[in-house]
Amino acid sequence: MTAGGAGRALVPQRLVVDFAPRPGSVRGRHIDRERAMKANDIRKGNVIYFDGKPHLVMDFTHRTPGNLRAFVQVKLRNLATGSQLDHRFSATENVDEARLDTKDMQVLYADTNGVHVMDAHTYEQFTLDAQLVGTDAAWMQPEMMLAVVWLDGKPISYQLPTSLEFEITETAPAMKTATKSSSSKPAVLSNGVTVQVPEFVGQGERVRVNPREGAYIERVK
Repeated sequence: MTAGGAGRALVPQRLVVDFAPRPGSVRGRHIDRERAMKANDIRKGNVIYFDGKPHLVMDFTHRTPGNLRAFVQVKLRNLATGSQLDHRFSATENVDEARLDTKDMQVLYADTNGVHVMDAHTYEQFTLDAQLVGTDAAWMQPEMMLAVVWLDGKPISYQLPTSLEFEITETAPAMKTATKSSSSKPAVLSNGVTVQVPEFVGQGERVRVNPREGAYIERVK
């Protein structure tokens, strides 16, 4: 997947939010394809093999109905086809969790095909397609670093930073008497995303936000 011409505009539905590298994983190197785990240990963001195909765990619920055996209700997304399904696992059932690789990538630019990134170590360029990044594309600014998760040589997810700084380009006038406990108001950031900020924050100021939650953290002094 080699990067093409520069551009912008990405608005498809967000599919994935977050993956974190597992302790002991090797950055940039393919390791064991899978490992066994109990269904009771399934968590959102895991990638497991179901019917021999890798599926992303979109959501899960642990249930113990009365005197019946405990089970785990899981919503899965087939990473090959994009189709979703619900499945019930016995809590003690063995499932195969996919081993994932994580690579540090630098954002180059975005266009209608997705967000184009470069491997920070090999300088090879790839595209995180529009379906994968969804509305998170707005947070992926040129030169910022991403932890991109790979499975079988393909990028399947990413981890945004926990904090980014943006200028407020549009919001209601600041209330100088407002306190931290005052109500919030909508504010448009320089990347086009709207977040809720305290009443005392004004247009033209820079703020720190958590892109994973789309939430205001603090004003940059």
